[in-house]
Amino acid sequence: MVSSMEDARLKETKKETKAARIERLKAEKNPWEHLEEILRFAAEGHEAIPREWLETYFRWWGVYTQGDGRGVFGTATPYFMVRIRIPNGLLVSSQLRAIADLAERYARGFGDITVRQNIQLHWVRIEDLPDILFRLFRVGLTTMGACGDDTRNITGCPLAGIDGDEICDASPLVVQATRLLVGNEEFYNLPRKFKICITGCRVWCSYPEINDIGLTAVERRGPHGEREIGFSLRVGGGLSTAPHLGVRLNAFVRWSQVLPVIRGITEIFRDSDVLRRDRAKARLKFLFLEHGWTAERFQEELERRLGFRLDPAVDEEPPERIYRDHVGLHPQKQEGYYYAGFAILRGRITAEQMRRVADLADRYGDGQLRTTNMQNLVVLNIPEARLSAFLRAAEETDLRLEASPFWRGAIACTGTEFCKLAIAETKAFARWVVEEMERRLPDFDEPLKINVNGCPNSCGQHWIADIGLQGCKMKVEGEQVDAFDILLGGAVGRGARFTRRVGLKVPASEVPVILERLLREYLNRRRPGERFHEFCWRHSEAELRAMLVGEEVEAHAALAWPGPPPHGMEG
Repeated sequence: MVSSMEDARLKETKKETKAARIERLKAEKNPWEHLEEILRFAAEGHEAIPREWLETYFRWWGVYTQGDGRGVFGTATPYFMVRIRIPNGLLVSSQLRAIADLAERYARGFGDITVRQNIQLHWVRIEDLPDILFRLFRVGLTTMGACGDDTRNITGCPLAGIDGDEICDASPLVVQATRLLVGNEEFYNLPRKFKICITGCRVWCSYPEINDIGLTAVERRGPHGEREIGFSLRVGGGLSTAPHLGVRLNAFVRWSQVLPVIRGITEIFRDSDVLRRDRAKARLKFLFLEHGWTAERFQEELERRLGFRLDPAVDEEPPERIYRDHVGLHPQKQEGYYYAGFAILRGRITAEQMRRVADLADRYGDGQLRTTNMQNLVVLNIPEARLSAFLRAAEETDLRLEASPFWRGAIACTGTEFCKLAIAETKAFARWVVEEMERRLPDFDEPLKINVNGCPNSCGQHWIADIGLQGCKMKVEGEQVDAFDILLGGAVGRGARFTRRVGLKVPASEVPVILERLLREYLNRRRPGERFHEFCWRHSEAELRAMLVGEEVEAHAALAWPGPPPHGMEG
């Protein structure tokens, strides 16, 4: 006879795991083919929405449930976040104006530009979702694939086609790759999210190194000296709780080979059953981190699927550390034309500001705009003769074309304001920190990235920042308060490396004080031409803690993390 304890154990062994449940749900239904169910939920109300839609299927339509302001310690609300996919950040004024109208009507008057060139709306009700989707469709935008186990928004250089120093305009490839993968039933069911970057610029402003596929333009000379443009190929990059730089393959990818290569790599990911067993380890990078894959093995499998060999890679020089935020007024490669990059602090922008920027694009340009990976907004094709008038009109937007290094370099994820995974608030905190640093160090003139994350999942990319702030909690006078774990010295491009923890966490209220100490030490002790991340790696963790605190302190214990994301959302 089986004891009650044994019976419980048997039941537990038979219990469906989270990974197995999601894999079953994906096998049962392609959410892209069931828009009619969303329409029914909108007609019947929030109570009619089944669990599998709330926790899983909605994501394929760029929709997440919204938290109650307490993050991982709170609960979901009847409201939703809606993420609008903007490939390569390509926008026109009519589209931005449509987003502004939706933000005003359904999202309490604002939106957030993300680190993947999307725009997010919050406070959306199920009753309003169909109208949002259809209004976006009518202006050539969609939310499809902006979330879920599919290909996320494909990023690229916001200056594609106008950068005088670019190797090529790769934005047509971004558009073609999006058409290949998004909405395609072959690729709706991937092990997890899949991120791609295709860029023709020399400064890698869209961070190809941290994507599942990173394609960076390179040049080579043919046998008769002719110039040929192709791409270097990196695979398996990503951040979250296990950061990993993409592995460069020994491949020169011709322009005509880009789409077949993307298809082949996506198939490798899709068919990797080993990556479907654990949601926390279901990204392409884990083939390298956990399953013994090498660059050689990956390329061999890719070429087997392609049916041809790729040419060997050519030499490539990763870019130096420079500003990559496109802020300010700059000449284009089209003679007599300029672009204007607005520094949108934390990516948060009101509906009225969106309309004003759209009006600027129409009145002084040709209606073209771009979103950026630094959560900014760019107006293109302004004739030189209209610059003065443009600048006067731009002042009415209450957005900055000129900004301090702190304002330009600040990134913030959603935080506890809306995200159910966050531990600390980020958006208001980031603005306060920036304003404090501007007040404390008004003459600081070095490029500096301060990336604020509400949890370890790195949506705000704290691993590649000069200063990464990872949200946590700590007790102050017996009360739990928002706090941040300090990470320093991240960089991409030449000398790429992730930030390292220095063994210090502080209450949110103390962050400006400790950053001021550290940055003054940097200004006083840096070597000629030494960037901040280089300064950080030249010093030990103990030395950096002393600079931050003003005295030698012991490293704090490793931070406890409440567990993997409950709904599979990361990064």
